[in-house]
Amino acid sequence: MKTLIQKYPVISILRNIPEKYLVQYVNAIINGGIHCFEVALNTPDGDKQIKLLKQEFKNKIVVGGGTAITKERIDRAVEAGAEFLLTPSSSEKIIRYCHDQKIKMLPGVMTPTDVELCVSFGYDTMKLFPAGDLPLNYVKSLKGPFDQTDYVAVGGISLSNAAQYLDSGYSGVGIASGLVPDEYIINMDWPAVTAYIRDRLPAIMACKSINPIG
Repeated sequence: MKTLIQKYPVISILRNIPEKYLVQYVNAIINGGIHCFEVALNTPDGDKQIKLLKQEFKNKIVVGGGTAITKERIDRAVEAGAEFLLTPSSSEKIIRYCHDQKIKMLPGVMTPTDVELCVSFGYDTMKLFPAGDLPLNYVKSLKGPFDQTDYVAVGGISLSNAAQYLDSGYSGVGIASGLVPDEYIINMDWPAVTAYIRDRLPAIMACKSINPIG
């Protein structure tokens, strides 16, 4: 996951996006410069949305499954083509299952105890949630004793504040409703979605915490 996040430090989180315009919305996001997505598995037919996106965009995007809190959700997401999974918390049962199945994952953490559990299973890149409710320097406190770990900030992140999180030590961000103004989606104004992202993404990608690879 470390390499994937280095390549794609901004993840667009798709939660409860109606299927009727899912492809158009994702295409607008891609045109804006974001190529990594999480489909929340508590979205109705979330696994089917993963399959649809992989069929439509193939290798143009990377798609993961989020809110992976049960083995059933995990199995459906992987079968649909999810390339990685994300969890909201550090459930040992789920972490062990993904480890045993050799599934790439961003396990959700908030405390040092959570981090220690994930590291014990070999997961050194984690999702810090809810990042927006924590002090910006909290990530540095975690990286003190766990100096080989990296974190993706999720929860309360937008294109407007993403740079602050990356400059504070996060290696990536996951953005859900804060990606673009709601009215762009309501009005299905896909050119506005593309322009909004394209205008703000360069400053985010220039942050000091991002180390380009390749």
